[in-house]
Amino acid sequence: MHNYIGPENVLQKRQQYFYPCTSHFYRNPPQLVKGEMQYLYGHDGKCYCDFFAGVSVVASGHCNPEIAEQTAEQLKTLQHTCTIYLTQPNVDLAERLAGVLPGDLKRTFFVNSGSEANEGALTLARLHTGRRGFIALEQGLHGRTYLTMSVTGIQMWRTDPQLEHEKDVTFIPRPYERDVDADVTARRSLDALKAVLEQKGGEIAAMIAEPIQGNAGIIVPPAWYFPEVKALLKQYGVLLIADEIQTGFGRTGSMFAMTRLGAEPDILTMAKALGSGIPIAGFATTDEIAASYNRPSASTFGGNPVSSATALAVLDYIEAHNLPDRAEQLGAQLQEGLQAIANRYPEIISEVRGAGLMVGAELCWGDTQRGAGLVDDVLEEMKDRGYIIGKNGVDRNVLAFQPPLVITEENIQGMLTALEDTLSVLVKA
Repeated sequence: MHNYIGPENVLQKRQQYFYPCTSHFYRNPPQLVKGEMQYLYGHDGKCYCDFFAGVSVVASGHCNPEIAEQTAEQLKTLQHTCTIYLTQPNVDLAERLAGVLPGDLKRTFFVNSGSEANEGALTLARLHTGRRGFIALEQGLHGRTYLTMSVTGIQMWRTDPQLEHEKDVTFIPRPYERDVDADVTARRSLDALKAVLEQKGGEIAAMIAEPIQGNAGIIVPPAWYFPEVKALLKQYGVLLIADEIQTGFGRTGSMFAMTRLGAEPDILTMAKALGSGIPIAGFATTDEIAASYNRPSASTFGGNPVSSATALAVLDYIEAHNLPDRAEQLGAQLQEGLQAIANRYPEIISEVRGAGLMVGAELCWGDTQRGAGLVDDVLEEMKDRGYIIGKNGVDRNVLAFQPPLVITEENIQGMLTALEDTLSVLVKA
């Protein structure tokens, strides 16, 4: 017999013991108590089909038994030692990653979170180049540590007001603007990058970018954009850091999104799906660049035996079940279905965009405030119908579909039917 305290009591304790910055989805949120692959369960037994995966984390499914068994076995055998001692899971994981990472990326430094991974990557870039400066895209999100907040372009996530005085980061336009041709906006972004490099290229250590901007609304650049970015950076000896924390490990239809977009990064950061719910992250690079990180450093929990054993099981599962191809095929079904609904409700859904099972539907371009309100209404109604959907976007007016990659065609069709019914109700209201 489980003694669940219920949503009201959970909220009361959050209000009493959490920081005020901690928010939650839903006006009437459920207390989630159990997960099974693509499903979540509330304290009252209600089942929800999850189309957000804890913000792209549980890509291999909630409590996947093939993975959880390996996690539990390692937990019972050897839980922690730190990297100052020799254990096998983390070296096996580093070797395994070298076989799936793009290009010549071979060496991995393990940490606990995406913020840490990006912080480490930015530090590595400074160590290797001897330069301080960074270039970042407007509306990007890279973390909540000081360096990663400084390269974050979404204002709501730049928590420290002192960041406005940060002189080491230059932002350039992202390759996207509403109602403007994608090639035009991408060329504008590239021209801005060239101007920065011409002015102070010798001061810039790296450019950091999400291949597909996630929190900013699931923004996919034209296929030619990042190859040209990489070529331009190379002329000035500036490194390209690919933030694959949301996009990595199959979500976009390829193991890493930069591969899909045709560019080879100098440093790649990873987290989220690598542990499928167990904290593990890392930043990977080449032999040459890694050689510059030679001052003493360690991570107390990074690459611990339990996290590493879990990540190895995740990689086994991704390979055995061919999740990148699955994401490509099911993502096409999802996008086509959403676009069909958008065609029937053009006054609500302004645009559908994405890659693989990373898809966004933006609501009400003409009135983003109304769109944000509609997103909240849709999330609430869809939750009541048994579907968990996310939200993102600069104006928080984008429905985010980033489900576990184990989702089925039937799950997608059921969600699309529920979404169309929901929109029909909202239009009549």
